Amino acid sequence: MIRKLLLMFLVFYAHNIYALNDVITGKNVELFLRGEYDRAYGSNGEISGTGTVELFSLLTIQGGIAVGIASDTADIKTSVSFRYAPFMKFPLHFSTAYIYNGLPGYEAHSHTIIPVISFNGRRAGVAAGLGFRFTSYFGEAPIFESIFSFSGYFNFINNEKLCIGINVANYNNFVIRNMGAYSSSLYGMVCIRERWMVIGILEFLQSGGTGLSTNFYGISFQGGVRFTW
Repeated sequence: MIRKLLLMFLVFYAHNIYALNDVITGKNVELFLRGEYDRAYGSNGEISGTGTVELFSLLTIQGGIAVGIASDTADIKTSVSFRYAPFMKFPLHFSTAYIYNGLPGYEAHSHTIIPVISFNGRRAGVAAGLGFRFTSYFGEAPIFESIFSFSGYFNFINNEKLCIGINVANYNNFVIRNMGAYSSSLYGMVCIRERWMVIGILEFLQSGGTGLSTNFYGISFQGGVRFTW
């Protein structure tokens, strides 16, 4: 009797594993450490982590949190995003993200929703969207802003072991900047084992509030790992 129950359990468990693999077609986690020097806060650092799940090779769900320390205050950033890829052989994607940025010491909070259309090719890609941000300070009424957001990348090398490229954008997983406050970055990703990848990003930050008028704002380096299973 016990053997029959064990056999039934193993069959049921194996069936659920195969069914789950059909639903979850990809998943990974990332952990990063970031150091930055800028004109506003001087030296500051940040630790962040994200998790990603792909369902049916169509829908990608990502969530993450970042905690930074700058000068005498700390900031908290969180995000949740959903990306839909309706075309199996054409890398056109539609996504929506919610991003929260907070400075508890200054009672400053911002909430942003950003829909984006992107083309993510193996060699190059572009993305554009419109961010809707509500920001409040010291309990005052929130201020509304609409922000045009853009991103573009080009990979010089992109294979299973190595990826090297450049990126220009005014937003990322945790921050949406104004039009002129964009960053230019050089990134590299190296696969060191089957499931592990090491990532390094050197970023040059620009500040600007009107159009494309910019000034050099700071520089940062971000290093981390990605585990895929």
